[in-house]
Amino acid sequence: MSKADTLFVNMCQDILDHGFSTEGMPVRPHWEDGTPAHTIKNFGVVNRYDLSEEFPALTLRPTAIKLATDEMLWIWQKKSNRLADLKSHVWDEWADEEGTIGKAYGYQMARKYKFKQGEMDQVDNVLWCLKNDRYSRRILTNMYNFEDLSEMRLEPCAYSMTFNVKGDTLNGILHQRSQDILAANNWNVVQYAMLLMMMAQVSDLKAGELVHVIADAHIYDRHVDIIKELIARPQYPAPKVTLNPDVKNFYDFTTDDIRVENYQHGEQVRNIPVAI
Repeated sequence: MSKADTLFVNMCQDILDHGFSTEGMPVRPHWEDGTPAHTIKNFGVVNRYDLSEEFPALTLRPTAIKLATDEMLWIWQKKSNRLADLKSHVWDEWADEEGTIGKAYGYQMARKYKFKQGEMDQVDNVLWCLKNDRYSRRILTNMYNFEDLSEMRLEPCAYSMTFNVKGDTLNGILHQRSQDILAANNWNVVQYAMLLMMMAQVSDLKAGELVHVIADAHIYDRHVDIIKELIARPQYPAPKVTLNPDVKNFYDFTTDDIRVENYQHGEQVRNIPVAI
């Protein structure tokens, strides 16, 4: 059975059994009808996924692997904040009048900084380091730029990625300040697993462990019954996910370079209410 399923079920059950409820407290998010969106949450959740063993896609329900990767490439490769450059509609609720999400995510990745090897953006610095200084303990990115927070439509949730090389293996830690477990958990896991695989391939390394650190892991009140039904479903073996081995440049990857095989899964969960 998929180890990602086991981690997900255990995480959800622990939140349901031992989480802290914000019911009756002032909260920022609200539902479309204006009702406050309360949560049950746990602090400091850490999940570890070994990509050398399997690709961490849920089988309880399908995760749109290529669509999730498209959003990751929108941020890390296109370095865009324009919704027109994105295939999915996950950011529609946060769009401004100009069709952007403000100075968030891809906008931050496009900013240039003065590194020791010259002026470049954060993605190019990671790529340079993995080829020229791969045992550095300083290979990381950070999109939580306090200077621009007021001009972001949503402050970054998954905001920092730290890369670390052991021998011929690339590992990574994804730091996330907040996560809607039902709507976004496996979506983010799949995105950053794919990023790790792509970074490893173009750096002549193997993809190893992805560690996902979530400061505030929460289940919304209107998601509780959905979660209970979801984690009771049958589980299946993880799918086989590989990349086109001919791609040697990170900026050449497209979702067409992803091959997904033997992805057996339960039915999709539809019409999930989204708190904004």
